[in-house]
Amino acid sequence: MYRIVYLILCSYLMFACTEKKQQLPYYNEPNFTPIFLQNESDVNKQITHTIADFSFTDQEKKTITQKNIEGKIHVANFFFTSCGSICPVMTNHMKLVDKAFKNDTNVILLSFSVAPWVDSVQKLNVYSQANEIDAKNWHLLTGKKDSIYTLARKSYFAEEDLGFTKDSKDFLHTEHFLLVDQNKRIRGIYNGTLRLDIEQLIKDIQELKKEEK
Repeated sequence: MYRIVYLILCSYLMFACTEKKQQLPYYNEPNFTPIFLQNESDVNKQITHTIADFSFTDQEKKTITQKNIEGKIHVANFFFTSCGSICPVMTNHMKLVDKAFKNDTNVILLSFSVAPWVDSVQKLNVYSQANEIDAKNWHLLTGKKDSIYTLARKSYFAEEDLGFTKDSKDFLHTEHFLLVDQNKRIRGIYNGTLRLDIEQLIKDIQELKKEEK
């Protein structure tokens, strides 16, 4: 009898430890080496990288800044409206994320145009309507090229070996989605063209939401 109780207790403790270990890693450098930390004080000491301040315009002419994501989870990706290769797939997959958290104002989606000299607010609006994008929590963003590219490289770690490519015209394009937590720290990177990665992204957002509690 005691042995059975002991085994049950051990199983419970193992399960509890396993559950705790499911906490998402942090990414502090461009090489995307995962850092697993449980203690908040350790996180504050070791994780120094956060998404920088920004200001861009979305498809409804609204100015979107870092204030819109403060204390919220957000997913970022990079696209352009005339892209006929991976962007339609990425947009459809981002719609799955939007659908999963449609009524959750604490989950924000940011799609930055990497061709802002072409993607005006009007073009983003047309693209949004054509793809039935709900603008409540999903912002298609345009602005100055230098500002978007600097944010992509410095904050979201846009590097060639992680899917970002750069041609002779210094044009960025990537298939990756990035998950950022309530404190603007990167917590995940996913291939936006793969359905399995998107399903994992949705699960990881749900895990991040538990950290709010």
